Amino acid sequence: MSEVRDAVVAGTFYSDNPKVLAMEIERYLNKAKIEALEGEVVGMVSPHAGYVYSGQVAAFGMKAVMNGLFDTVILIGPSHRAYFEKAAVMIKGSYRTPLGAVEIDEEIASAIVKEGGVASPNEEAHGQEHSLEVQLPFLQMALASFKLVPIVMGSQETEKCRALAASIFRAVKDRGKRLLVVGSTDLSHYYPYGHAVKLDQVIVNRLEKYDIEGLSQDLDAELCEACGRGPMMVTMMLSKALGATRSKVLKYANSGDVSGDKRSVVGYVSAVFLKGGEAAR
Repeated sequence: MSEVRDAVVAGTFYSDNPKVLAMEIERYLNKAKIEALEGEVVGMVSPHAGYVYSGQVAAFGMKAVMNGLFDTVILIGPSHRAYFEKAAVMIKGSYRTPLGAVEIDEEIASAIVKEGGVASPNEEAHGQEHSLEVQLPFLQMALASFKLVPIVMGSQETEKCRALAASIFRAVKDRGKRLLVVGSTDLSHYYPYGHAVKLDQVIVNRLEKYDIEGLSQDLDAELCEACGRGPMMVTMMLSKALGATRSKVLKYANSGDVSGDKRSVVGYVSAVFLKGGEAAR
């Protein structure tokens, strides 16, 4: 593990003190009350803002996988700083947070790069990107142990999403590993509260119905928006390929619900995709 991607938003998006950070996440998880879910969580959509704003929403999805046994987490986020065509994969080393380092699953990461030409090794794209990093302390608290496949998307068009989801599936399908797919996204940005809720409800409805094509059409028609539309859609597509048949939106809120300032808000959602259980009977 020669390459270490150090935390870059510790101390801003979340605490850089390990004890304080662990206590904060534990508090969010304890406050997240969810009903028992039938079946197995395969994928999750989770927000990536500062914890004071989106941490409680993120906790709902993380609570759904609490103490889950996963070999590898495939973590997909959008690029906020640079545009590039191929998805950027870090194929070796580790991601470090104040809670410790998470080793990259070099086997799967390298296999994804070799599939279809839609992903390439690109450590630079990960250097300052926060959309993956903010998920990790929650995952470290929720899961006993896991390896990581970190993917940052520059191009997020629907066809690129289909190609990336297919490439990942081909890379993982015969390896016998227990996988969790996490797509990192926030929803609408900087609209007044009422308008933001209206826009975000379009996405919430599509997530609840597990309607991938409908979501793609609504995003293309600008009936809604998400900075991580690509990671969200890849997560839905890949989860379906891995056996998910239904979804559950666990929590929606926006920054105005936390700050009380409803003039200009950012939306957040936590949703999971499940296989087995009720739909399998």
